[in-house]
Amino acid sequence: MSAFDWSWFTVRINIQGSSVEQLYRAWATRGGIEFWFLRMSEYKTVGGELRGSDEPVQKGDVYRWRWHGYSDEVTETGEILDCNGKDFFKFKFGDAGNCSVRIYPEQDELMVELLQDEIPTNEKAKEMWHIGCKTGWTFYFANMKSLFEGGIDLRNRNEQIQNVINS
Repeated sequence: MSAFDWSWFTVRINIQGSSVEQLYRAWATRGGIEFWFLRMSEYKTVGGELRGSDEPVQKGDVYRWRWHGYSDEVTETGEILDCNGKDFFKFKFGDAGNCSVRIYPEQDELMVELLQDEIPTNEKAKEMWHIGCKTGWTFYFANMKSLFEGGIDLRNRNEQIQNVINS
């Protein structure tokens, strides 16, 4: 039996009734990513200018993200490592590694796939970033599907309620 590789994982989900463009913008614009994932997103250009709510990011932009259910002290910052404006989006996810998102057709549906790699492999990182991030992405992908297909937002918006799967 081979050893488990803690340095990466993949999650993917099928989403019906959306276009590749809609799903790409759900990652690459402030308004899009706040729709299903974050309570606050800021994308800034290399020159430090804040991008508009519907303005797509570019390679080299930086971000600041905050989640529902958490105080403002819980903030993630990182950089957009690559993006093609249509179906690929890659970002540095703090100390937890890099995330690459692909959007592609499969069996007459659209797939959203995230690969998180370059995850450190010490014991703390295995728990926080492999298990923790995979659990988080699994929920947020389900929320993305719920919102795009049915309009129901599953996120916990009450920061007084802690240790729940939906924040």
